[in-house]
Amino acid sequence: MLILYRISIKAYYFGIWLASFFNPKARLWIEGRRKQKLVTLNESIWFHFASLGEFEQGRPVLEKLKAENPAVKTVVTFFSPSGYEIRKNTPLADYVYYLPLDTRRNAKLFISTIKPKIAIFTKYEYWYFYMDELYQREIPLYLISAIYRPQQIFFRSYGGFYRNMLLLTQHFFVQDEVSKKLLADINIDEATVSGDTRFDRVWENAQTVKPLETIAAFKGESKVFIAGSTWPTDEDLITNLILIYPKWKFIIAPHEISKEKISNLLEKLPAEKTVRYSEIPTDSNLLHQKQVLVIDNIGLLSRLYQYGTIAYIGGGFGAGIHNTLEAAAFGLPVIFGPIYQKFKEAQDLITLNAGFSIVNEASLENIVYQLINDDNFYFRASANAKNYTQQNTGATNKIINYIRSHQTF
Repeated sequence: MLILYRISIKAYYFGIWLASFFNPKARLWIEGRRKQKLVTLNESIWFHFASLGEFEQGRPVLEKLKAENPAVKTVVTFFSPSGYEIRKNTPLADYVYYLPLDTRRNAKLFISTIKPKIAIFTKYEYWYFYMDELYQREIPLYLISAIYRPQQIFFRSYGGFYRNMLLLTQHFFVQDEVSKKLLADINIDEATVSGDTRFDRVWENAQTVKPLETIAAFKGESKVFIAGSTWPTDEDLITNLILIYPKWKFIIAPHEISKEKISNLLEKLPAEKTVRYSEIPTDSNLLHQKQVLVIDNIGLLSRLYQYGTIAYIGGGFGAGIHNTLEAAAFGLPVIFGPIYQKFKEAQDLITLNAGFSIVNEASLENIVYQLINDDNFYFRASANAKNYTQQNTGATNKIINYIRSHQTF
């Protein structure tokens, strides 16, 4: 099985290399790794994240460990350009790198260079050679905010190789009891139900968020429908709401903001009522006359929700929905597409009548109508969303307390 794993890693690299000739993101993936130079350290704390979402998820733990151990260098690695390019200058890390391809040679070189005292991976990252190298060197590897489902390969009859990868982890901090039991069923008992660190992150953001004067000017006294991390299918559904509710304001923050993606989105929207964030007029009266604001930069979404009334979260017609908790923390009822089953928080929000899954334009219009026209329905959904977020905070402290008791720096 290890041979197949090696082949799959090489095949993946070859596929990205081919794509890099015409895909900018793939080109960043290749060139970023080729050009980076590692700095040799005496010791470090190593955090690895797949992408930007996982960085935000693990950020509370990163912040606390760095604050408590300022003399120890912090190294952050990303697998994806969408994480690296946005957070490569984060003050929370002394060094930020792309994770080199998972080969035995790369793992030995990388770990020998940064010399981690501990390594912390977030949620879904499993790289055999890095995990094995840490294990062989007796460097503790902690997996935080992990969540498992019976359908995953670890729990299949043919998943022995991947089950063995889990054994290379020192301790698991899982989101729920189901995950802990699944690990116990394959004889892994080093697991703590800590919850999801995203709750800590989004709740802190909601309590300390800084205002955005231009967004406040755009909003005025209107109610605001915010569509975050949208894909074209999501945007196709949302556009008709703009006509149905002319007194509402709409903010659309696409998941991808390339020139082509933004142009395609703008073509779907009423030109005379729409403005791009990068082209906001300085005259607040002119801005307030617009009904639709398209966000064409990265990093604003978590602050935008403070101005929202209802949120739509994109991705539910593709690989899966994006972050619903950022909006829920502000007390926004959240709407999303039908592909949400891998996300515990989405299922919980649905159970609480604070989250709503839609399958087409008609179902979207139906739930929006209820939220707008039934005050009791809306306020219950809003309160449940906010309370759910607050009540599930605390994962960061559980993780930090465990690491403190098992590790000295």
